[in-house]
Amino acid sequence: MKIMNDIVLSHPSSFFSSSLHLQNRFQDLSSFLEWFESKCCPDKFLVEQIPLEKMDKWRFDDDKNRLFHESGKFFYLEGVHVKTNFGKTTEWEQPIIYQPEIGILGFITKIFDGVRYFLMQAKMEPGNINLLQLSPTVQATKSNFSRVHKGKLPAYLEHFTGEKKVKVLVDQLQTEQGGRFFQKRNRNIIIEVYDDIEVYDDFCWLTLAELKLLLQQNNMLNMDARSVLSTIALIDEVVLADFDKIDMTTLSSINGYKISKIGKEYISSYISSKALHSIDDIISWYNRQKVIFELEVTPKPLSQLQGWKISKDAISSEKRFFSVIGVKVIAGTREVTGWMQPLIEDSNIGLLAFFTRKINGILHFLIQAKVEPGNKDIIELSPTVSCSNYTYVAKQEEKPFMFDEIYNLDNIIHYDTLQSEEGGRFYQIQNRNMIVELVGSDARPLPDNYIWMTLKQMKEFMRFGLFNIEARSIISAISFI
Repeated sequence: MKIMNDIVLSHPSSFFSSSLHLQNRFQDLSSFLEWFESKCCPDKFLVEQIPLEKMDKWRFDDDKNRLFHESGKFFYLEGVHVKTNFGKTTEWEQPIIYQPEIGILGFITKIFDGVRYFLMQAKMEPGNINLLQLSPTVQATKSNFSRVHKGKLPAYLEHFTGEKKVKVLVDQLQTEQGGRFFQKRNRNIIIEVYDDIEVYDDFCWLTLAELKLLLQQNNMLNMDARSVLSTIALIDEVVLADFDKIDMTTLSSINGYKISKIGKEYISSYISSKALHSIDDIISWYNRQKVIFELEVTPKPLSQLQGWKISKDAISSEKRFFSVIGVKVIAGTREVTGWMQPLIEDSNIGLLAFFTRKINGILHFLIQAKVEPGNKDIIELSPTVSCSNYTYVAKQEEKPFMFDEIYNLDNIIHYDTLQSEEGGRFYQIQNRNMIVELVGSDARPLPDNYIWMTLKQMKEFMRFGLFNIEARSIISAISFI
């Protein structure tokens, strides 16, 4: 029903309603932040960089073809020779992570007083900038939950393995970083539980609105949490019917929560049928990119990679793209309280930016089809701008398409934070995540590997694992309030 400019929607337990709900029955946000800060105990966590040759249980084979764990599980690093017709650099060599197993990234949700809550974990990862970040309820590789490390099983794992009766709300296979992993995927899953469950020491309940608010902060939610949150439909099917009653021009609040101006634009982009391109048009464009672009990835021994050297401390590049370092970890709250492992290290800050524009009165996002060596199907759908060292790129004469629009003061920045890469494989790597609305006309033709999509179209393609993790990281932050 409509009350002046305020809309009251039914189905308060939906994801959409949870994305509006800032009142938490368990604690207010300031209490949560105090709780989270209390978990960052320096005596529990220690990460020390060590020489690669000193890593217990990790070793190179005799010819230094690859770096691997003595169990043959977890992951290993090997070199690749890459050839492609995408971009300016068409041939190069690099180390890459092979992890040919599908892990679980899973949220438990439960409805309290008609509102859906998410069970979050304050989780330590050795590569986290601040050591502790909010993660999904369960974040585990197959090697972890197969107990290759001989440690404890991850808490709540039984809810994701069929041992407990649950309702599956989201279940998607999504990819990892294509520039660093070779064809790696994880199961992104959200379930609902009906029975009471014990909340362990490092876990807490938060609403989706609180998570969106925390995503306005730097490096609070880890990459895995952002990946799973991005899979949620912005507006549930059961709620969509209520929007037939809404006049978006006069809408000011929903269920008593004030909707921001850009929030209204996001809603319109999700419910409108006035897209520039049809789904069939986009599928045809996507298939054309897979025909146009070529990708040939050939394994090569680490010791033979051109432009790379192996020292006792690291595997490093002459051009300083990234390095492979070793770390020794003490983590009192993990299933195993101490271990050693390699991590990818890069001190440069990357840039991930979606540009948006109103077309036919509806907000559209500019999508890039991008080739990376670890992509399973040649291309993945990416942010408009995606580069690993944007301060270096900014000084170059030839820049990626749309890069300079970041610095155009006429444009409107709707989102701008620093967010970390996944701390279990990457050491303190950050990307600047942005959503920028283009203002004014632009007569530049789009390169063929770019296309405009509405939010509804983006979410449809995301269900099938076509958007890369960098795009999903930004999409997870889209908020209405």
